[in-house]
Amino acid sequence: MTALSADILRGVKVSFYSRAVHILTNGLLVVLLAGTLLGPDEYGLLFLVLSVVGVAQLFADLGIARAAARYVSEYKETDDGQVPYIVASSLRYRLVLIAVVCIAILLGRQRLAAVLDEPALIDTLVVGAAFLAFQSIKVYHVTLFQGFNRLEDSALVSIVDNVGRFVLVVAFVFLGGGVLGALAGYVLGSILATAVGLFILFARVYRSYDRADRPEHGLRRRILEYSVPLTASRSANVIDRRVDIILVGFFLNPAAVGFYTLGKQISEFVEAPAGAVGFALSPVYGEEKAAGGIDRASRLYESSMRYVLLLYVPAVAGVIVVAEPGIRLVFGDAYEPAVPVLQVLSLFVLFKAINSVTTQALDYLGRARHRAIVKGVTSAGNFGLNVVLIPVMGVTGAALATVLTFGVYSLANVYIMHHELTVRWTRLAHVGAIATAIALVMGGLVLTLSPHVTSILSLAAVVSVGVAVWAFLATVTGLLDIERVSAVVT
Repeated sequence: MTALSADILRGVKVSFYSRAVHILTNGLLVVLLAGTLLGPDEYGLLFLVLSVVGVAQLFADLGIARAAARYVSEYKETDDGQVPYIVASSLRYRLVLIAVVCIAILLGRQRLAAVLDEPALIDTLVVGAAFLAFQSIKVYHVTLFQGFNRLEDSALVSIVDNVGRFVLVVAFVFLGGGVLGALAGYVLGSILATAVGLFILFARVYRSYDRADRPEHGLRRRILEYSVPLTASRSANVIDRRVDIILVGFFLNPAAVGFYTLGKQISEFVEAPAGAVGFALSPVYGEEKAAGGIDRASRLYESSMRYVLLLYVPAVAGVIVVAEPGIRLVFGDAYEPAVPVLQVLSLFVLFKAINSVTTQALDYLGRARHRAIVKGVTSAGNFGLNVVLIPVMGVTGAALATVLTFGVYSLANVYIMHHELTVRWTRLAHVGAIATAIALVMGGLVLTLSPHVTSILSLAAVVSVGVAVWAFLATVTGLLDIERVSAVVT
C-alpha cells in the first residue's frame, strides 16, 4: 500500500472514527426503534416521512456546498482572499433555497398525503420540514469543511448530530412520542450539529482569511455553474436512496416500507468504513492532479480499491449467510420479510463500497459532469425498474432494482477513473480473485455453523469465527498488513 502522509492519515482516522460513531449510534437506533419501541407500521411511516423530506432536501441542497468546497480547496492555495466570498455566497444561496423548499412542503403536504394515501403525513411533514432546514445546513458545514481539509471539524459536526439524534429520538419515543417524537429528536439533533458547525465556520475558519477587496470576476457564476452537474448527480443519488422507499409506500404499505428500509439500513452500515476512506481521500486527488502527482494519486486509489475488494467481497458472502438468523434474533419474527431484501442488497454493499472510494474523487478531479450523466441514466433506470418490479416482487423487487442500477453506475465511475489515473488493473483483478476464494471458504464455514445459531450470543460467536477466518486467510495470502491497518485506526 502506498505510504500515507501524516495529514492524509489523520484525515482517514478522524473520518473513520466519525463513521464508527455513525454506525454505532444509528445501528443502536435501528435496533431499538424497529425491535422494541416502534412496530413495523410506525417504523415504516417514520422512514416514509424521512424519505419524502430527503427528496425535498435535494432542492434545498442542490450542488452548492460541493461546488463551494471544490473552489475553497482550490483558492485557499492560490488566492485565499477569495475564500470569504465563496463561503458567504454559497451560504446565502443555501438559506434562500431552504426557505423556498420548506414553504413548499408546508403548502403541499395535504396533497402529498392524499397521493400516498397516508393521512399521518399531514402532521408529520410539519416537523419534517424543520428537520430538512437544519439538516441541510448541517450537511453544508460537513461538506464545506471537507473543502478546507478540516476533516476533524467535519467529523465533530457529524458526531454531534449522530449522538444527539440517538439520545433525543430514543428519549422522546420512550416517553410516548411515537413517530412525531422520533422526528422531534431528529430535528433537535440537527439543531445542535448546526450550531456547532456555525460556530466553527465563522469563529475558527471564516475569520482566519483576509477578504480581498472584491470577488474575482465570474467567481459566483462559476460556483453556480459547477453546482449544475453536482446537482444532477445528487438528484439521481437521492432518487436511488429515497424514491424507491416512497414507491414501496405507494404500491404497498408502511409495514413494507419498514421491511425494505431495515434491509437497506443494515447494508449501508456495512459500507460505512469505505465511505470514511473515500471522504478523507477525495480532496487529495484534486490536489495531487493540480501538482502533477498523477502517479501518487493513482497509487492511493489503487490501495483504496485493494482494501475494498479484500473487505467487501467476503462481506457479501457473510451478509447472505447470516441475514436470516440475524434479523430474526435481533428484530423479531415480525421483520422476517426483510431477510431476502438484505440478501439481495449484499451486492449493493460491494458496489457502494467501490463507489465510495471513487465518486467524490471524480468531483475533485473535475469529472462531475461525466459522473452526472451516468448517474442520471442509471437513476432513471432505477425508477423504471422499481415501478415494474415492486408490484410483481414486492420489497425484494425494489432491492433488485437498486442492485442492478447502482452496480452499473459504480462500474461506470470506475471506468471514468480509469481515464484519469494510471491504475494497475491486473493487480486489482488478482486481489479480487483471492478475495473471492476467501469469501467462499469463510462463507462455507459460517453456513455450516449457522444451524447452531439460536441466540444473540451464538450469532455473535459464529460471526466472530467468520471474521477470524477472513483475517487469517487475508494475512497469510499477504493481502492484509495488520501494522498498516492498525496505523489507520489507532
